[in-house]
Formats: sequence, structure tokens, C-alpha cells
Amino acid sequence: MVKQNIADSQQSNLWHNEHERLQFAELVNVFYAREIPLLAKQFSGEQLQRKLLSLPYYVERAARHITQGEVPLQLDSQNGCWLAPQKKTLPQFEQQKNQIFFTQKAKVGLVVPVLICDSGYMQVVMDSLDQVRDNAVHCNQYGWFDSSGVSHQHTFKLYTPTKPLMTAACCGHRWQYEKVVAPRLLSLREMLLASMINWTNVKATKQRHH
Repeated sequence: MVKQNIADSQQSNLWHNEHERLQFAELVNVFYAREIPLLAKQFSGEQLQRKLLSLPYYVERAARHITQGEVPLQLDSQNGCWLAPQKKTLPQFEQQKNQIFFTQKAKVGLVVPVLICDSGYMQVVMDSLDQVRDNAVHCNQYGWFDSSGVSHQHTFKLYTPTKPLMTAACCGHRWQYEKVVAPRLLSLREMLLASMINWTNVKATKQRHH
């Protein structure tokens, strides 16, 4: 009986490793297929060459974080995306709540949800804080916001991180004219950002293991 249990355990571990290996391979393939056309549209010449040279590092890093269970959402490895039920409506934008959080607890490196409205679509996207001041914070991609969450230059809105908002961002949830529409696929940068979320406490930065 003991030998049988050991054999079953070894077989289970083997399947687990094989499953992870398959997921990793599927993710790598879909990330390359998704990123190379995007890079070709955005860059040319030496810039494109540099981007392509660094692409394997980021593709493999994202695939490794995902297969090692960094994001506690259902994974569709064939399409390189996460799945979760979509809320019918977005949470209210509460400037006072944001003011308290971003004044007291904002830290560089924190992954935050940003609401984008474009062509009738509303979607929650991820960004990370790279500067924190007394009354403002700066997101790496979406720029400066007041501590209340109001953008200095655009119509973007910065929300206090919550699990439902981070889930919506990771799954590419979108709404059009207040109705649920098909989710969008995340960029490789967003997939990497998702692996930096501290899912135990989304309001705090993730501890790095050395």
C-alpha cells in the first residue's frame, strides 16, 4: 500500500510538471504570435531589432510567472488570458476614498487599476506607480493623477486597488454603453504586471523573493 501511494504521488507530480510544461509552451507560442505583429506595427529598423532581441526574456518570464501560479484566476493557456465572471457595472469612482489611500499608502511599484474610456468602451487596465508625491502619483504609462484619482491630462480615472477591479483588469473586461461586451486580450506588458500584483493584499506591493 505504501509503495502504491508513493507511485501514485510520483505519477501525480509527473502529471503536474507535464501540465505546467504544456501550459508554458502554449503561453510562449501565443505571446510570440500576439507580440511580434504589434512590435512590427509600432517600430522599425534598429528599434524593432532591439525589441525583438529582448522579447524572448519577457515572453519566458511572463509564461513562467503564470504557470507557477502567480495569478489566482482561471487560465486559458491556449489564448493567453485569464477568465472570471464579469460584473454588470463598474464600481463608483470615490475621490475621497482614493484621496485617503493614495495620500497614505501609495508606494512605488504598486500595481493599480485605471479606468479608460475610448470610443464608447469602458475598460479597467493595469499600470504601476513609479513616482509618489504629497498630492499626486505618477503611473508608468498613464501619467500623473491627483491623489483623488483624477488625471492631470486625460479623462482617465485612477482607482484604489481592490480584488474585483484587479480581476477585471487581468481578464480584459469591457463595457460599452453600460453593457457587458467581449473582453480584450492583454498585452505582454499587462500580463507581466498581473504577475506583480500582491493578491493576498492588492493594496500593498508584492514582496520579492531573492
